[in-house]
Amino acid sequence: MSHDIIRLQDVTVAYGRRLAVEGVTTQIHCGSLTAILGPNGAGKSTLLRAILGWMPLTRGEIRIGDSHPQHALPRLAYLPQRLDIDWDFPITVRGVVEQGRYPALGNCRRFAAADHALVERSLAEMKLTELQDRQIRTLSGGQQQRVFLARALAQGADIFLLDEPFAGLDAPATAELAAVLRSWEKQHRTVVAVIHDFALARRTFSHALLLSTRLLAAGPISEVLAPEQLKTTYPAALDD
Repeated sequence: MSHDIIRLQDVTVAYGRRLAVEGVTTQIHCGSLTAILGPNGAGKSTLLRAILGWMPLTRGEIRIGDSHPQHALPRLAYLPQRLDIDWDFPITVRGVVEQGRYPALGNCRRFAAADHALVERSLAEMKLTELQDRQIRTLSGGQQQRVFLARALAQGADIFLLDEPFAGLDAPATAELAAVLRSWEKQHRTVVAVIHDFALARRTFSHALLLSTRLLAAGPISEVLAPEQLKTTYPAALDD
């Protein structure tokens, strides 16, 4: 039996008089890899920020969590776009990952043994233990993305929201990140990611939301991106 970990009902977000997202109603299944797809200006990143609670809703409702006891207190982790990160900031890999614990620590920010252990596990899972003392600016693009995924793991998150995680990565780093996300699906982690590349989405993700301000289609990615479906919803994508 599947559980809906994120439920959106008539979600609408506006910038002044311009509607960025309009009337989106859908569900995202627990443990799924869901790609948010659509043309530039479709409202993809806006919808992601609305789920995070960073964008006020003009109308509608977003509910996080379900009746499953493991998700009574779901936590959201966010991976920003690479362009939004100051890679010259003087901080080590471990320092970034430790930031994931700050929300749980409060103002005192004193690490207990359990916090250190979670940081260590997150570094190890993302294969960053040997790099933990490096400055983040010295890493490759793929390594930098793994650092921020490790920070999300250290947060103890249930849901991972990624804004264009593959942007700017070369082919090996893209393949590596895709493999990480597919392994997370096997661990029943919920991932929602804004993606531009339809072919990459087909190879990596199990579900999709096709957005163009309004929701055009939602469901298993094989159905949402089926050619006969795209002919009706988004013909331009057939060229991707």
